[in-house]
Amino acid sequence: MAIAQEDLRQIGDYVKNNISDWIAEQGLGKPPVVYEIELRERMVRVEEELKHQRELMRQGFNQIDKRLELMQADMNKRFEQVDKRFESNPAPRGASVFGNDPRRPRPQAPHCSSL
Repeated sequence: MAIAQEDLRQIGDYVKNNISDWIAEQGLGKPPVVYEIELRERMVRVEEELKHQRELMRQGFNQIDKRLELMQADMNKRFEQVDKRFESNPAPRGASVFGNDPRRPRPQAPHCSSL
């Protein structure tokens, strides 16, 4: 069962005339121009989203910087208050920060009489 050359030519012509429709129906191929346009649109959307994300990050960092500055100012005020308190109430001679105030009675150690 050999196929004649004329039949092969007709089959070839039929396939050439209809193959683009078949591919489009299956969604397997888009013209390169359409595909390139879609890719460019997607790239633009991604770039815009990245720009938006960068702006949000900058805003967040600025808020963190402001918060840290406020905390630093608050800590400086507290240290200044502590310094003023120490300057206005000097500790008596022989006293230390660790509680060796000579005005306070020292606790007595328990005596062991059973030795």
